[in-house]
Amino acid sequence: MTKNKLQGLYVITDPILCGSRLIENIEQAIDGGANIIQYRNKTANKQQQLNEAQAVQVLCQRQQRLFIINDDIALALAVNADGVHLGQTDGNIRSAREQLGKQKIIGVTCHSDLGAAKAAQLQGADYVAFGRFYPSHTKPAALPAKIDILHQAKAQLRLPVVAIGGVTIENARTLINAGADMLAVIHAVFAQDNIKKSAQNFSQLFKQD
Repeated sequence: MTKNKLQGLYVITDPILCGSRLIENIEQAIDGGANIIQYRNKTANKQQQLNEAQAVQVLCQRQQRLFIINDDIALALAVNADGVHLGQTDGNIRSAREQLGKQKIIGVTCHSDLGAAKAAQLQGADYVAFGRFYPSHTKPAALPAKIDILHQAKAQLRLPVVAIGGVTIENARTLINAGADMLAVIHAVFAQDNIKKSAQNFSQLFKQD
């Protein structure tokens, strides 16, 4: 998979919402048009993480979708994922690049800090993520970001931009119009009764001019 696929619906797994239906739920999201899948499970033991990540890797490779691992470079290497997503405290971008190689994707959380995004670009990141923009189930205490940072990022950066945090189908268009190349979603897809349809609703927004 290539880095030019960094566009569209970016779903992030949740161990509570997905549980034992992890692969089935991801399949439904992919059927609905999700382009990027991030595996995120901070509560499982290392063996469960490895088993689940391997299964997701097989699915994403078969469906030709990008597969990103949250925070864990060693796990990304172990399953040959397409890349890793790092938080602000999850390690050095240059070190991650040395370990992963030039072809892998490195994404970085920048919250509402354009300076951090510029630094990430200089250090070799492939995309940056801003947010939360709205109240978030996953990180309710995260500091809010203003929509205008997406406009600034598109004007001042060369990297694709992800909007994350409380993204719903109702506010998604606002974020895309402000410059988001990708929308990172957890609850608005995986907590819904019809995962495929929810993913389709988001994916359709990227096909509208």
